[in-house]
Amino acid sequence: MIPPIASNFVAGETPEAALAHVDGLNADGIAGILNLLGEHYDERGPADADTEAYIDLVELIAERETDACISVKPSQLGLDIGADVFEENLARIVDAADCFVWIDMEDHMTTDVTLDAYEEHALATDGNVGVCVQANLKRTGQDLQRLAELPGKVRLVKGAYDEPGGIAHKEKATVNAVYRDYLEYMFREFDGGIAVGSHDPAMIDHARDLQETYGTPYEVQMLMGVREQAQRDLTDEVDVYQYIPYGSKWLSYFYRRVRERKENLGFALRAIVSG
Repeated sequence: MIPPIASNFVAGETPEAALAHVDGLNADGIAGILNLLGEHYDERGPADADTEAYIDLVELIAERETDACISVKPSQLGLDIGADVFEENLARIVDAADCFVWIDMEDHMTTDVTLDAYEEHALATDGNVGVCVQANLKRTGQDLQRLAELPGKVRLVKGAYDEPGGIAHKEKATVNAVYRDYLEYMFREFDGGIAVGSHDPAMIDHARDLQETYGTPYEVQMLMGVREQAQRDLTDEVDVYQYIPYGSKWLSYFYRRVRERKENLGFALRAIVSG
């Protein structure tokens, strides 16, 4: 059983529990992005099992007509075993899914193979997939130029991995500045498919201003358990998606999420206090 402190951030251990959480969100005008917890497998069995679980999940989403999509991690689908394993399992999920499929971004060593897989499936599905990019990586500006030409969606986040200073911005103020710059590039150069992956009110306000300037459609994505009232409030003006982890591997996710950044711990404590 997931203890109350963690259940603020994880929607249960089963797909049924996660979908029940999404039902409540849908009633408030919020869509769900479901993520089965699991990553960095060094044997194929668990990667294949999670792939099958995702295929079952997308079938449940279709049957229930739930306003939800899914998000998968490359290492969860077998990237640490081999790029071919990841690519095979991702293709199986994308082929099975009527709903949208997000591909999460992990550390910088996985960026190229993840973007290559996204490009392949974005073109093959006419944009029914999305990918995450991280503003703290110094390469992201060039990556966005490539992605601007593709169908699909791009989620811009600040980045939580502790990357080497030679390839990543380390200062918070610098990351905030490049995040703003990258958002402006996306609103100016993308036709749509922009996902603002941030809890930062300043970045959300910046996106609102950019939309007024450029008219480009966008959505906001936040984590389960973080600024949930703000998520509900934002539905009056923009599409809002909540990223919803679930599954038996909740402990490592919860621990990592609250230690990644000091502000995450603050969000967590405020969420617990406010109920």
